[in-house]
Amino acid sequence: MGDDHSARRVACLQPSATVILDAIGALDRVVACTRYCADVVPGVAGGDRMILADSWTADTEQIVAARSDLVIAAVPYQEKAVSEILRAGIRFLGLAPKNLADIYTDIATIAGAVGHADAGRRVIASMHQGIERVRQQCEGCTRPRVFCEEWGKPVIASQKWVAELVEAAGGTFLGVPGRSVPPADLAELDPEVMIAAWCGAGDRVPLQKIVIDRGWRHTAAAQSGRVFCIRDEYLNTPAPSLLDGLEALAFAIHPELFPPTKGIRQITCVSAPGAGNPPR
Repeated sequence: MGDDHSARRVACLQPSATVILDAIGALDRVVACTRYCADVVPGVAGGDRMILADSWTADTEQIVAARSDLVIAAVPYQEKAVSEILRAGIRFLGLAPKNLADIYTDIATIAGAVGHADAGRRVIASMHQGIERVRQQCEGCTRPRVFCEEWGKPVIASQKWVAELVEAAGGTFLGVPGRSVPPADLAELDPEVMIAAWCGAGDRVPLQKIVIDRGWRHTAAAQSGRVFCIRDEYLNTPAPSLLDGLEALAFAIHPELFPPTKGIRQITCVSAPGAGNPPR
């Protein structure tokens, strides 16, 4: 139960906050959220929840109209959007996680703000256990070279927390997390597994096109048909839903150990337009 200081009416300007509140059993506190939140938490769709602009395009009047007592936002921000949030004069929790440790801290912070500290600890423990279970299954395995990108133009490697999940799933992460990498340089690194999880693209990344257009057809990944798309929200939402992303990564990296799972699509041939197989 919450105490008198717990936030009762929360406005979530980023899906990660909504996912965390759902995971700790506090979704009823969410009175306003972005349209993207329903993509990862169907439970917020419909009803009388107000739809707000996100952390990048926040609007003071919308935030005030929601009559919330806590606003939660997260990177990426625009300076103007932060000003709009602050102008609303409502308690503001701004998050900027870089790695798994930061995400655990964010879960604990949000859970504490709504009086669900114990539930927050349970969710964090569950994430630790899920990651450790996969790590132990991969112990002693060969570690293929894995490139995972969060954006395609320019090509940007996925965030640090994704690199940590790739390592847990028995792979070796190529590139610098969160940094752009020239396609030619990536081809020289010759990834054995390629994964695209573009922000905002769901599972609609045109895998065959990017492999051909970037001159990656001769990489080990393309030659062996190990080119994948993982749903955006499974890897780019810094929240407990990353465990779904970890399952997808584990299958992509070590299919001999892990079964096919939801949210992942693979192409097995890049020699002709239209080749590939349907989503798994």
